[in-house]
Amino acid sequence: MRQNNGVSFTSSSLKIPLPSSNPSLSQTLASQLARTRHSAFQLIDSFRSRFNYVKGPPTRSTESTLSEFGIHSLIRSCPLLCSTSLSQTTQNHNIAKSPLLCAASLSLSPMGSTESTQAGLEVPQKGQSTTASRYDEERVLISEVLVRNKDGEELERKDLEMEALTALKACRANSALTVREVQEDVHRIIDSGYFSSCMPVAVDTRDGIRLVFQVEPNQEFHGLVCEGANVLPSKFLENAFRDGHGKVINLKRLDEVINSINGWYMERGLFGLVSGVDIFSGGIIRLQVAEAEVNNISIRFLDRKTGEPTKGKTKSETILRQLTTKKGQVYSMLQGKRDVDTVSTMGIMADVSIIPQPAGDAGKVDLIMNVVERPSGGFSAGGGISSGITSGPLSGLIGSFAYSHRNLFGRNQKLNISLERGQIDSIFRINYTDPWIEGDDKRTSRTIIVQNSRTPGTLVHGNQHDNSSLSIGRVTAGVEFSRPIRPKWSGTAGLIFQHAGARDEKGNPIIKDFYGSPLTASGKPYDDMLLAKFESVYTGSGDQGSSMFAFNMEQGLPVMPEWLFFNRVNARARKGVEIGPTRLLLSLSGGHVVGNFSPHEAFAIGGTNSVRGYEEGAVGSGRSYVVGSSEVSFPLVILPGQGISLEVDMGMALVSEWTHL
Repeated sequence: MRQNNGVSFTSSSLKIPLPSSNPSLSQTLASQLARTRHSAFQLIDSFRSRFNYVKGPPTRSTESTLSEFGIHSLIRSCPLLCSTSLSQTTQNHNIAKSPLLCAASLSLSPMGSTESTQAGLEVPQKGQSTTASRYDEERVLISEVLVRNKDGEELERKDLEMEALTALKACRANSALTVREVQEDVHRIIDSGYFSSCMPVAVDTRDGIRLVFQVEPNQEFHGLVCEGANVLPSKFLENAFRDGHGKVINLKRLDEVINSINGWYMERGLFGLVSGVDIFSGGIIRLQVAEAEVNNISIRFLDRKTGEPTKGKTKSETILRQLTTKKGQVYSMLQGKRDVDTVSTMGIMADVSIIPQPAGDAGKVDLIMNVVERPSGGFSAGGGISSGITSGPLSGLIGSFAYSHRNLFGRNQKLNISLERGQIDSIFRINYTDPWIEGDDKRTSRTIIVQNSRTPGTLVHGNQHDNSSLSIGRVTAGVEFSRPIRPKWSGTAGLIFQHAGARDEKGNPIIKDFYGSPLTASGKPYDDMLLAKFESVYTGSGDQGSSMFAFNMEQGLPVMPEWLFFNRVNARARKGVEIGPTRLLLSLSGGHVVGNFSPHEAFAIGGTNSVRGYEEGAVGSGRSYVVGSSEVSFPLVILPGQGISLEVDMGMALVSEWTHL
């Protein structure tokens, strides 16, 4: 919103009358009135003392100083606690409080009638302070209560007069009042929000003392100037002030609008608040908003054991490029939390946190990210059972040995070298991943794979006539590139070379199985193929029951005449539905191959990844397949606080062109 720099300030929020020079009332009432005036000055001093601790250069305005103080308060009070400072100015004075309260003084003045006399306002001397306090609770009979403007005339707007009279609680005609009760009603009039000042005036008439509340109504609202709001939508401000245009400014309503603006920042986790409000002549309201901009972001490594700062192995730029929070933007705690989660998912940090600190410049913050690094890698060994082998008591046992480094060169690059060996299958793999290629702004990752594997061929071809098994040997090398496409969507493209063939138990190449069917597409002991790969994946929340969709396509490129030429597509989908306490999980997958491809590359149906209850490939294999399954789970409560889950799995498989292709 454009700023209005041509508006000058002329309004006043505090009215302190000068003492009268014609004393004529009793010493008792004069002492009470003097006590009231003394209380008003005490209230003013208390407002001013609220900001005595704000330090700043003598030439700096109070508004800018308050803005700086508000930012420092925000930083010290995480989570975000928004406070409001509402002020009206009278020439060189700034009194800030929210909601705005104006001090008042009680005086006696003539009303232009010969029946009335003016009482002087005496300030108590040192010897009179005790006497004045003695009359604090003494009551004075009031015969009449009126509301007038600051000149003693009737208000032009009767609705404002009714607002002031309605706010009165103690001051009624023919009632005995104390000075304290009058002061409380003065503040009730101010608290109504329609008046910038209120001065009670006592007039002595032949019928008794007339109490007149001389009020100054606020101006009508005719315009808004907002400064410092860089992220606050102008539409939000327009909607907040639209209903008040052309109406008398109500400070209570203005305070509610300020709270709504501060709430807008709080809901979004932004470091921002309204730091000051001015009302200028002509009914122009100026809002000053303090938004904490990010000045600098630094990384501090902490020791895992002592928590003291130490030298890290990871390069700072490797961490900083993961952050969506950038220098110059308004700091958001929600965005900072997402940045912490992003750095944690790198897998190289044991602990991550962000601490905002006040910057040297007013209205800015420095962000310090504390990180504790994990051990970068090492050797590991283990064992297990292969899911691809289910026959025989020990045939599925495998052992593994691996070396991994998760932070190569301090750039979060990962290197894995592993060897898995079983009685039938084995795999040796070298995998190198750069999760973010340097210089790329699309978060593209690169993975280089070199692999030599031997897997059972019985999944497709079955056993030989002498019950001996055959295996499929593959040597694979390739590179893949992945990047986020849209939120929850990612894409992968790659180029992979594969040299594959069948072998008997002694390791000799074979080209036909027991039934005389070919084991290779080329008729040679080995098939060579160059695959162009594309994959797109959608993931919901990432939970087990969340939605998921994946589409994969591989195209064989006949770069050499003997290399295979085919196209293979595969799709998988999963959808979870919550029906009360019951969870329904639906899954569907299918695929098809066109062209000349190796028989052992056919889709194998059966096993834990397709149709459970069957061994791997026991249902069948072929060029095309469709598998659907549903899973229902619901709790069975046996004892309070305890229960079990019952799962029912139903599946269907459609397979074409079975094992012998």
